[in-house]
Amino acid sequence: MKENSLNRRKFFYLIGTGSLAVTLQSFSKLLTGKSGKQSISEPLIQAQSKPATNIKDAAKVPRTSSSMPGKYPGKVVHIKSTKAVINNEPVESEAYAMIEKAMLEITGQKNLRKAWRIFVKPGEKIGLKVNPVAGKDLATSHAVVKSVIKQLTESGIKKENIIIWDRREMQLQECGFTPDNYPGITVLGTEQQDKSGSYYDKEGKLYGEKNIDKDWYYYAEVEQEYDAETIPFMINSGKYSYFSKIITQDLDKIINIPILKNAGASITNAMKNLAFGSVSNTGRLHAKLWNDTCAEVCAFAPLRDKVVLNICDALKGCFNGGPGANPQFFCNYNSILVASDPVSIDRIAYDIVAEKRIAEGLQKVSTPQVLTFLSMADALRLGISDKEKINISVIDLG
Repeated sequence: MKENSLNRRKFFYLIGTGSLAVTLQSFSKLLTGKSGKQSISEPLIQAQSKPATNIKDAAKVPRTSSSMPGKYPGKVVHIKSTKAVINNEPVESEAYAMIEKAMLEITGQKNLRKAWRIFVKPGEKIGLKVNPVAGKDLATSHAVVKSVIKQLTESGIKKENIIIWDRREMQLQECGFTPDNYPGITVLGTEQQDKSGSYYDKEGKLYGEKNIDKDWYYYAEVEQEYDAETIPFMINSGKYSYFSKIITQDLDKIINIPILKNAGASITNAMKNLAFGSVSNTGRLHAKLWNDTCAEVCAFAPLRDKVVLNICDALKGCFNGGPGANPQFFCNYNSILVASDPVSIDRIAYDIVAEKRIAEGLQKVSTPQVLTFLSMADALRLGISDKEKINISVIDLG
């Protein structure tokens, strides 16, 4: 029988976007049936053993003064504005004003330049970690990214020291993160194609292979074989996921700029954007280690010590069907969240998504117990997951 190539490609796309965990969750629901009663098959999914990882290695590198959760543990600023999205397009001037207000609020400064200088300094290489994996209609908005760049340059950071980055350079380009749209800014991805569309150089090696740092890795006792169509998006198979040299060698500081999306009843935001966007060979990690990966990869020094700020782009997002792009579930959250603490910002971001899902009848109540990766991250001292311990400032600009 001929293989259904469309379904096969979709499967690997789901791996690439981080949706496989949600796919398995949906499959589990199909097994239980509408009654919600457990079928005979379901325990086979639930009984999968948890693979061992090298998370203990992360603690071998001493923490620094800039290690997660950063300058302001447990502090989140949530800015709202009804003027943030007009005619379904994010408004850059309003995004700028929202980020400015948030920066002053979180730092307690009255001067925007001084607020930014708490996190970054002239001469440092600053990486802006965006999220383009769902395509241009559901990527980190240019309104937010350009506002961040403008405020950085106004604070004394030269454009030549700013890098917009993600795992896949071709996805960045497809979403408009190009030299033409960002003159003077470097746009860089770990996985790359040449002008002919090939992922391989003249020696037959993946371009991505030269961009991973084999001195830094996330090891897990689980592996998956990839075919020729998939391997360029994974770079390597086996039990090692290697960190990108963009993180380990090119950058001094990282500003994380995720877009707020759901992943089933959970979310993908700050932690997921960092973890799955920073290492190779992630396809193997979704089925059994999605939560672990979100938390544990961020515990290694290249991320733990360099991510100084998280700016959640919640101007637009999705409340269902995520993290892939399903236009019927797009929405305008009209919000921006700012925090040095990636765990706390994800906990508050979850409430925004849950509120929308409840309003749309997708769930009856908030279920923060699905945020396993946040409690794991809390245990790793990466931030505060208990909402009762989070100091949130909500500012409505009207």
